[in-house]
Amino acid sequence: MTPSERPRRLNLQQRSALAGEAAAAAAEVENALMLPSDPSAAAFFDVDNTVMQGASIFHLARGLHRRKFFTTREIAGAAWKQAYFRVVGVEDPTHIADTRASALSFIAGHTTVELEELGEAIFDEAMAHRIWPGTRALAQLHLDEGQRVWLVTAAPIEIASIIARRLGLTGAMGTVSEHVDGVYTGRLVGDMLHGPAKAEAIRALAAREGLDLARCSAYSDSFNDLPMLSMVGDACAVNPDARLRAHAKANGWRIRDYRTGRKAARAGLVAAAVAGAVSGAVAVGVSVRGRERS
Repeated sequence: MTPSERPRRLNLQQRSALAGEAAAAAAEVENALMLPSDPSAAAFFDVDNTVMQGASIFHLARGLHRRKFFTTREIAGAAWKQAYFRVVGVEDPTHIADTRASALSFIAGHTTVELEELGEAIFDEAMAHRIWPGTRALAQLHLDEGQRVWLVTAAPIEIASIIARRLGLTGAMGTVSEHVDGVYTGRLVGDMLHGPAKAEAIRALAAREGLDLARCSAYSDSFNDLPMLSMVGDACAVNPDARLRAHAKANGWRIRDYRTGRKAARAGLVAAAVAGAVSGAVAVGVSVRGRERS
């Protein structure tokens, strides 16, 4: 690492640590009054393509678009990233960077109460039917064993907490948006809860809750979550991308795949999915403009 690179690397590490600490501090513990029978063990689940088909932030954004939070052009860009993610099954680093640059800026000026209320409605209309039953069953197994279960996701903590509550889980850690007096500023606290930041969040939560990470489990679909998966005693690849599948096989990790037609001709599907997603976004925009003219 060159001297010019070192400050940037430290800055990234600091942002990840800050994001992880913020997420752990904001973790919503729904069952705080119910003492777990196995208090030193827990399970951590990624959300996008692990618990839920597709990206939760896209479903949230589409729901907010329908409520005129932002433009059709912005949602079309999100549609392309969502289609790529769903069909190819991997996260493009440039998409992550783009997302960070504009993450949740569209909620600036809105209140935390407003987003939480809308998030409840959007979960019902766009997310509930996309939960993978197999992954939900895995989470329930941990709950039945008296262990706590947290979601750990780059999605906003508000929507992550709603998903956790609706699934009967212990709580969630997600990307934390800065707000002052209950009004969002459009800035993040630290970085997105992605990659190394997830591991930082789990480490902070484990210290606070007295968890033994060697007895904990983690579930994800993405090679980007290797820091989270590698820090626990029991790692499981769920609907894994190619790199994670290979790593899981090499390390003897469990693999669960709940997708159908996974090995279909993906090249053709990418084009079809993108066309469909963007066409859908344009149709939504036309519909909105039509209502505005009427």
